[in-house]
Amino acid sequence: MSDRDWTGEDAGSGNGSAEAGGSATATRERRRGPFVTTIVALVAVAIVASLIAQFWTDILWFDSVGFRSVFLTELGAKVLLGVVAGVITAAIVGSSMVIAYRTRPIYAPTATNQDALERYRAAIEPLRRVAMLGVPLVIGLLAGLGASGQWDTFLLWRNGVDFGKTDPQFGLDVGFYVFTLPWLSFVVAFFSMALIIGTLLAAFTHYIFGGLQFQGRNRHTTSAARLHLSVLLAAIVLMRAASYWLDRYSLTIKSSDLMTGIQYTDANAVLPTKAILAIASVMCALMFLSVIWTKSWRIPIVGVVGLLIVSIVVGGIFPALVQSIKVKPSEKSLEAQYIQNNINATRDAFGLSSIETTAYNAATTATQGQLRNDTATVPGIRILDPNVVAATYKQLQAGKSYYQFPDTLDVDRYDVKGTLSDTVIAARELDLDGVPAGQRNWLNDHTVYTHGYGIVAAYGNRKDADGKPVFFEQSIPSAGDLGKFEPRIYFGEQSPEYSVVGASSGSSPREFDYPDGSAAGQANTTYTGRGGVEIGNMARRIAYAIDYREANFLLSDAVNADSRLLDHRTPRERVQRAAPWLTLDGNAYPAVVDGRVLWIIDGYTTTADYPNSRLTSIDTATSDSITTTRTSVQAINAGQVNYIRNSVKATVDAYDGSVHLYNWDATDPMLKAWSAAFPGTVQPQSDISASLMAHLRYPEDLFKVQRKILARYHVTDAGTFFGSNDLWDIPADPTKDARSVDQPPYYLSIAMPGQTSPEFSLTTTFKPYGTREVLSGFLAVDSNAGSTAGQKRAGYGQLRLLQLPKDSNVRGPGQVQNDIASSSVQSSDYSLGLSQFLNIQRQQGSTVVLGNLLTLPVGGGLLYVEPIYVQAKADSAYPLNRAVIATFGDKLAWSSTLNGALDALFGGSSGATAGDTTPTTGNPTVTPPPPPGPGQTGDNPALTKALAEAQTALNDADAALKSGDFTKYGEAQARLKAAILAATQAAPTGTATLTPGGTATSTATPTG
Repeated sequence: MSDRDWTGEDAGSGNGSAEAGGSATATRERRRGPFVTTIVALVAVAIVASLIAQFWTDILWFDSVGFRSVFLTELGAKVLLGVVAGVITAAIVGSSMVIAYRTRPIYAPTATNQDALERYRAAIEPLRRVAMLGVPLVIGLLAGLGASGQWDTFLLWRNGVDFGKTDPQFGLDVGFYVFTLPWLSFVVAFFSMALIIGTLLAAFTHYIFGGLQFQGRNRHTTSAARLHLSVLLAAIVLMRAASYWLDRYSLTIKSSDLMTGIQYTDANAVLPTKAILAIASVMCALMFLSVIWTKSWRIPIVGVVGLLIVSIVVGGIFPALVQSIKVKPSEKSLEAQYIQNNINATRDAFGLSSIETTAYNAATTATQGQLRNDTATVPGIRILDPNVVAATYKQLQAGKSYYQFPDTLDVDRYDVKGTLSDTVIAARELDLDGVPAGQRNWLNDHTVYTHGYGIVAAYGNRKDADGKPVFFEQSIPSAGDLGKFEPRIYFGEQSPEYSVVGASSGSSPREFDYPDGSAAGQANTTYTGRGGVEIGNMARRIAYAIDYREANFLLSDAVNADSRLLDHRTPRERVQRAAPWLTLDGNAYPAVVDGRVLWIIDGYTTTADYPNSRLTSIDTATSDSITTTRTSVQAINAGQVNYIRNSVKATVDAYDGSVHLYNWDATDPMLKAWSAAFPGTVQPQSDISASLMAHLRYPEDLFKVQRKILARYHVTDAGTFFGSNDLWDIPADPTKDARSVDQPPYYLSIAMPGQTSPEFSLTTTFKPYGTREVLSGFLAVDSNAGSTAGQKRAGYGQLRLLQLPKDSNVRGPGQVQNDIASSSVQSSDYSLGLSQFLNIQRQQGSTVVLGNLLTLPVGGGLLYVEPIYVQAKADSAYPLNRAVIATFGDKLAWSSTLNGALDALFGGSSGATAGDTTPTTGNPTVTPPPPPGPGQTGDNPALTKALAEAQTALNDADAALKSGDFTKYGEAQARLKAAILAATQAAPTGTATLTPGGTATSTATPTG
C-alpha cells in the first residue's frame, strides 16, 4: 500500500448531478473571482501604504527633533528579537511537525479504533502542506511579536554595568539582578514556551499519522516517535531545571506581608530545595533520554512522578514546616538579619539612605513675638493656592474663550526686581473648544488657530484688597517683569493634535496670533521656527494624508512649499518618544529661560528587580487629591518598582518643540546603561545654563514615592520594624469633601532646623497609621538647584525629617481642619466668628473653597496656614481670597490677611511680617475736576452731591463688611458704583478721593 493508499483520498467518486452542480459553482466562482481578488488586493495595498506612511512619518518626526538614532535603535532591537525569536520558534515547531510526519509508519494502523483517525487523515491531507508551512509561520510570528516587546530587557542586558554594591545572600553585584537576571529569565521562558508548543504539535502529528497509539489495548509508540518525543521532553525538563536555578535569585524580589526579599525560610529551606529541584530536573531529563535505549516510558514516568513528589514535599511541605515549627516561635530574632537587609536595600534603592532625621519636640503654646527668629521665612509663606486659582487666572487673564489655563497651576520661583519670590505660573494655551462652533473647520482648526500666547505669573505670597492675585507677568501681548521672551506656545499640554504652519516670504500671515484693538480685531503671524516636519513636497503630503486620513493635505492651498507640520506636541509625549526608557513625572511645568518658554519634565529610571528592596505600586504612591480631581497632573502608571532615580531633566521648547535631555544623576547605573544603549541622546549636566538651573526643582512624584516608603522605613531597627508599632501614614487631604485621598506635597520656601535661611523646598506631613489625627513627622527636601551653570547647588536633594515624639499630641491636618470648621474665634476685620463667616458666605449663594492647608516648622513648633476663597455662583465667577487662617498648637486666628492672622495668633505681634502686609487698596478713586482757584468758577453742586453719596456708600459698605452683613454690603456697593458714575459725568477732569470712614474731597482745574 502506498502513502496515498491510506490518506482516504477518493480519486474516482462523483455522479452526473454532482458534476453539474460543480460546474455551476465553478462558474459563479469564476465570475466572483476578479472582484474578490481586486478587493483583497486593494485592502492589502491600503494596509501596506498605511504602514509605510506611518514608518516614514515617524522617521521624519524623529529627524525633526534630532533623535533618529533612538527610533532606529529601538526598532532594530525589536526587529532583531522578533526575527530571532520567530525563526527559532518556527524552526522548533516546524521541525517537530516535519520530523513527526516524515517518520510516520509506512503502513497506517488498520485497527477498528483507527477509523476516526483515518477520517481525520483524509480531511487533513489536502491541507497538510499548507499547515506544515503556515502553522510554524503563524506561531513564529506571534512569538516574534511577543519577544520584540522585550527590547528594553535586551538593551539593558547588552549595556548593563555594575552597581558597585552586592546583595548579602549571594554576594553578586546588584547589576546582575537588574540587568542580567531578567534577560536570562526571559530566555528560559521563551525556550520553554517554544519547546512545549513544538512537543504538543509533534505529539499531535505522531498521533494523527499513527506514530502514537493510545486507544484500547493497542498502546504503541514507534521508535521514531519515541526518540523524537523523548528528546523534546528532555529539553523541556532541562529548561525547567534552569528555571528552578534562576528562581533562587528571584527570591530577592519575592514579596510578603512583612517585606520584600529573602527571609529566613527562603535562605534555609527554599534555596536548598530550589537547588535540589534543579538537580532532580536534570536527572529527570536524562531519564527521558534513556527511552532511546530502553524503548520504554516507565523510567521517565517514574522520574516525572518523583520530580512532582520532590517539588511538593521538598519545595512546599518542607519550607512550610520550617516556617511554622522553627520560624514562627522565634520569628523576631530569626528574621532580624533579613529585615535589616530589606531596610538597608529599600532606603538605598529609594534614595533615603542619607536622610537627616531630627527629633523635634514641637512647641504648642503661641506667645507674643514667637516668630522673631523666622523673619526670613514668614514673608515667603504662600497664600495663593495653585490648585484653586486656575479659574481666577482664566477669568482675569484668558481674555478670550479660546484661551485656557490648566486646572492646576505650577509653583516656581523668579527673581522679581531683585527679590526671589515663590511664583504661581501658567502658560496661556489654545483651547479649540472655545472657538465658536461656526468657525470650526479643518482650515481654522489646523492652519489658523495654531498656538497659545504668553505666560501669566503672580506672587505666591500676595493678594490685592479684593482677594485677587497680584500679577507680575500678565496681559496680551505679554507685559511684566519677566523681560522680553518668545510668548507663542506652539507646543504645550493642550496643543491641537497637529497644525500646518509656515508660508512663503511676502505672503499675508494666516495664523491667528492674539486679539488686539485694530480694525481687524486681531494680529496674525507666520511661524518662523525650525520645529516640526517640512511637508513642502508632494511625497510627504501624501504620507501625512494617509497617516492622518486627511485629504486636505493634498487639496488645501494652506499647505504650500514652505509649510511645516507640528505634531506629537505635548511636552510629555515628545520626551517619551525621544526617551522611551524613561518614566516621566506626571506634571510638566513652564519656565521662562533665556528668552524662551521651556517645559520642564523630570525623568526617572526605575526597576522592579533591585534585590531585597520593597516593591511599591508607583501609581498608588503618586496618586493624591490633585491627580484624582484634576486632568493636568497625572499619577504615574508604571506598575511596581523598587528602585527609582531622578536621572534626567528634560526640556521642550514651547516655540520650536526642540527636546533636550540632561544628565542629572551621573552615578545612576541605569542611566549609564541607557546612555550606552542610546549614545549621544543625553547631554551632560555641564550643558545646563544658569538660567535653566534656576528653575529646576526636586520632582513631586519622586518625593511622593519616597514619602510613601518613608512612612514605614523611617524605622531603621529590625526589631522595631518587625513589631510594626511605629507605622506612619500620609494624611488625607482635609480640604476635600471625601477625605480618602492623600494630601499632596507642597512647594514652600522654609528654613528647617539647622538651616540659616529659607530654601525652596517640597514638604509633606505624616501621622500615625490608623485613626489618630495627630502629627508624627514633617519631611522637607531642598528643591533649590541653584543658579550656577552646569552645577547643581550643594544641598539640593537633601531630605530632612522632623520626627515628633510618639506621645506627641500636636494636631494633624485632619484635626486642624475640624477646628477651622467649628471655630467661633472672631477676626479683627469681621465682627463675627469664623464658622459664622463661612456659613454666611454659603447661605448667601456663594461657594467657600478651602485652600491648601500648609504646614511650616516655625516658632519652635508647627504653624498651619490655610487661605479661604469665596466664589459666587455664576458662570463667570471665580474664587477670591477673602480670609487667611493660621493655627499654632491649640490656638487659631484668622483675618483678611496672613499678617493680621499671625499677629492675632501670637499675642498681637508675631515678631515677623508676612508678604501680604500692605495689599493693594480696593478703595475706589474717581477723578473729577479740582475746586476752583482764585477768581475762577468752581461751583459744581452735582459733583459735590455725587461725592457725598459715594462716601456714604463706601462707609456703609465698610460697616456691613465688618458686621458680616453681606446683603447690605452688596447694596452699598451698588450705590457706590452709581455715585462714582455720577461724579465722573459731573466733572470729566481732575481728581476726587473717597476715604474710608472719612469725607470726600475734590480739586478742579481751570477750564477757561
